Amino acid sequence: MPQPVVLITGGARGIGRASARLFAARGYRVLINYHRSQGAAEELERELTAAGADAMAFGADVADSAQVKALIAACLARFGRLDALVNNAGLSSQKLITDVTDEEWQRLLAVNVSGTFYCCREALPVMIREKRGAVVNVSSMWGIAGASCEAAYSATKAAVIGLTKALAKEAGPSGVRVNCVAPGAADTDMLATLTAEDRRGLMEDTPLNRIGSAEEIARSIYFLASEEAAFVTGQVLSPNGGLVI
Repeated sequence: MPQPVVLITGGARGIGRASARLFAARGYRVLINYHRSQGAAEELERELTAAGADAMAFGADVADSAQVKALIAACLARFGRLDALVNNAGLSSQKLITDVTDEEWQRLLAVNVSGTFYCCREALPVMIREKRGAVVNVSSMWGIAGASCEAAYSATKAAVIGLTKALAKEAGPSGVRVNCVAPGAADTDMLATLTAEDRRGLMEDTPLNRIGSAEEIARSIYFLASEEAAFVTGQVLSPNGGLVI
């Protein structure tokens, strides 16, 4: 069987970058999607290629359906197949709802919700034709529980969970699985704005008394995409150290 192919949106940094490394180490060919992080994506491509993996970086804004079409077309042109899609691209927002502008709200919706929708809409027919494949959508623990001062972000991530469950029912009869990872606090750029005091408070509120790593979240993503989860679909796995149970 040919080497499987994974497409990871937002693959240049953080959880996406850790996921690309893990999938490559497990024998996948990897398409690293990026929007603004071209340098980081191309650096990762070189790193994976030097390690013996088949990797390609490709720029596309997932909020633009035409660019998503080009992204999937580029994947098929380069690799000839698509076995796993990881919808990791996303934006965060930490503001009172009254301080969120129309523009900020629309951009959150465009990337977090529409971006996931567009990628699924383009990738699923490819997988359905082959009667196999896996989609892993990246939500957030706040999509499950909601967070004060993150109402807009929480709403978009809750939408990702709803989309996941619906698509699992729609694509399941064709042999395609759709699952969701809803991470807790992970040591990525999204946490970089927190003060040391805020980080300590977050750790104290977490039963495991620490912040997770991008690599730990990547392992949950890989599990749901892999054959180890062959009988798992429509589920939400939330590696969050026990903060949301």
